[in-house]
Amino acid sequence: MNWILLIIAGLFEVAFAFCLGKAKECSGNEMYLWYAGFMVTLTISMGLLIKVTQTLPIGTAYAVWTGVGAVGTALIGILIFKEPATFLRMLFIITLIGSIIGLKAVSH
Repeated sequence: MNWILLIIAGLFEVAFAFCLGKAKECSGNEMYLWYAGFMVTLTISMGLLIKVTQTLPIGTAYAVWTGVGAVGTALIGILIFKEPATFLRMLFIITLIGSIIGLKAVSH
């Protein structure tokens, strides 16, 4: 169950990065709504990370949380914010995914 919560925490990390990206594109009240979304998703992400580190090793949990966030944010950047999807960028995203799976496989 804690691994599922950790993945969800990583997805909320992607959500708060997305909110930052959208806030950058907006102004006025809409910008503040995106910043409010950032604060909510950040709080949820951190709360879940705190919960899972009570049973999972901190080094593994933090690395997986960061990895899920990095992969998800890179993909959001490519798919939504039209950032380039170069061969090397995709190669390193795949490497990150492999590292996350590897950490899960060797954790007790």
